[in-house]
Formats: sequence, structure tokens, C-alpha cells
Amino acid sequence: MKSTVHDIARTAGVSLATVDRVLNDRPGVRAKTRERVMNAMNALGYVRDVGAANLARGRRYRFDFILPDNENTFMLSLRTELETAIKHAMAERVQINLVLVPAFDEAALVAALDACTAHQPDGVAFIALDTDPVRAACQRLTQSGVHAVTLVSDLGHSSRAHYVGIDNGAAGRTAARLLGLFANGTKGAIAVLAGSLQVRDHQERYDGFRTAMQVDFPGREILPVLEGLDEGKRVEKLVRDLLAHRQDIAGIYSLGAGNRGLVEALAAAPAHADRPLVVAHERDGITAQALRQGLIHAILAQDAGHEIRSAIRVLKASADRLAIVPGQEHIRIEIFLKDNLPQSDCRNLAETE
Repeated sequence: MKSTVHDIARTAGVSLATVDRVLNDRPGVRAKTRERVMNAMNALGYVRDVGAANLARGRRYRFDFILPDNENTFMLSLRTELETAIKHAMAERVQINLVLVPAFDEAALVAALDACTAHQPDGVAFIALDTDPVRAACQRLTQSGVHAVTLVSDLGHSSRAHYVGIDNGAAGRTAARLLGLFANGTKGAIAVLAGSLQVRDHQERYDGFRTAMQVDFPGREILPVLEGLDEGKRVEKLVRDLLAHRQDIAGIYSLGAGNRGLVEALAAAPAHADRPLVVAHERDGITAQALRQGLIHAILAQDAGHEIRSAIRVLKASADRLAIVPGQEHIRIEIFLKDNLPQSDCRNLAETE
């Protein structure tokens, strides 16, 4: 038979009011009494119906999502998925507020996190810049009682509750495996394009890529990272200059965004020249078309919708002090070649990078 709050009160030797305070994490209960109630719950196998409790109290969750305000297609897809989630969230008593900040702007991100500390939502999901000021802002946020979740790019040595995103080190190693095998038998250097190594996902991808290349494909020259800030025009110029000054580029790993510029630079290369082998991140209309045309040879992708839904679930679980289901929140790395690219990609995916 299912245990009740009356059973807990009787077993712990406390009042129903005290049990209610413990269940709802309200003050006014001594530590020893709280421990006695928790022990009684465990002994009785009591499982709280959080949904019913929240409905009875008329509780609504308030979550802030802090995302970069740029034309990166993956970030745009995150915003689209978040807008879809917002429409469905109201039925689950979840209110989601989107906060846009300039990409790679440390001061703006810190200000946004401090604003969250001031107005106290139930949780915050944000794409981190891996810097000490952002770490300090996250610390202020969590010390104020707000649960913080990093999305897509993590914040090392911080007080955030959870990270939602792919294993970026594994993504970099996967890119190295693909590019190393593709380029087997060729000579020349490998170029790496990043948005900024100030974001942890780009740094981890680069570290994984460089280490795997050095171990599994030794002797291949890895050029210094070119940082394009995920801007198409900037990336295009970097790649055009690279190909103009180096005739021995065997491969390019584009670990960030700005792929429109990459593709335009590759397409502009002289027809007689040997184009480099290319592995890029994120599947969109631009990379899908380039994959079909042979300008890009492999795409590593992640599911933006899964990441948004996962972040919401994690924030709710954190707010309710419930366990997270790791398998449900695991974000996979997907690999697309010309052979397994969905036929609809070039028609249906937005080319707005």
C-alpha cells in the first residue's frame, strides 16, 4: 500500500505541518528533525507526486535562457526550438524568458547573469564563455538559490548544476579520425577554424582534435587556429588568405560556425587546384548543399531540439530536487556523409548563417 504524509508524520513522531515544511523545503525545521523526516520517508519508500504538489500550490516555474544574438545557424535553430518549447511549456506551468546577448561578449553575459540573480527565476540556462568573470557571475547566481545549467558550451570549475550538450572532446577526436583517414596517403598541413577558443566547446573540440591527430596520425602539421568569431565574412577572408598563401593544405576542420564563408572561399578556389578535405560542424542548408557538392566531406551535428528540451527537464528536476535521468539527457554526436544525408535537407533547412 502506498505510504502517505500521515505515515511519515507517525513514523518520524512529528506533526503534519512539519512534514509539509520538509517536503516543500521551507524553513522552520531543525536539522535533526528534518533528518528524522527524511529517514522516515526513505524507510516507508515514500515517492512524492511533485506534479500534484505543484498543481495544488498553483506553482509555476520561471526559467531564463540566455543565448547569443547572432546569425549562427545553430544558434538560430536553438532559438527556434526554444520558441516551440515556449508554446508547449505553458500547459506544464512553465514560463520561459529568452534573453539575447551579443556573441562572445563577456561583459554582456555577466550582466545578464547578474540580472537573473536580481530577479530570481527558478533556473537559468546559458551558453557559457569559459572565463573567470563568468564563473564569478555563475557563483553569485547559484549562491542566491537559482539553479544554473550550461547549454552547448560548458563552464569549467564552476557552480553550475548540470551541462547539456555533446561531449566536445569526443567530437574533436571524431573529426580527427575522419579527416586523418580521408587524407591518408596525401601530404600537407591541416588547418583549424574556430569561432573563439574563449568558449569551452571550441577549446575542447580543438584539444580533442589535436591530441587524436598527434597520436593516430603523427607527422601531420597542424596549423595555428584561425578564429573567425562564427562570422561568415570573417571566415571567408581567413580561408581565402590561407589558400592563397599555402598551397599545401590537405584538410580543414571547421569546429565552429561561419560555414557560409568557408563554403564560398572553397568554391572560389581555382578549379585546377586540389581542394582540401573538410570536416565541419552543424548540419544546415549551407553545409548540406556543400556536402552534396563535395566541398565538405563530413558533418558533425547535434540535435538542437533535444538540447532545449533536455535543458528544460534538467531545470525542472533541479527546481524540484529530483534526480536527473542520464540516459534521457545524453546528447549524441551525429555524423553525416554525402551518402546518408536526408534528401530533404537542401530544400528545407534554412540557409541563414
